[in-house]
Amino acid sequence: MTAIFKFDGLLLILLLLICTCTYIRAQFPALLDRNKHGFLGAFWKMARIGERLSPYVAAACLAMAIKVLVHN
Repeated sequence: MTAIFKFDGLLLILLLLICTCTYIRAQFPALLDRNKHGFLGAFWKMARIGERLSPYVAAACLAMAIKVLVHN
């Protein structure tokens, strides 16, 4: 089964997308800022979530890392 069909995998993919989009926006702000609408606007929104909720995103990443290490 792919990661999309498991809740843990979906959450991991979502966290990785948020962290990646936030990093890309920090390094190259014009890349995501020009695409605020449409399909690519989802990446801009993920970057905003990562910027505004960074302590919670970091805590979720830590919790997921511990879960992956302990579970496997």
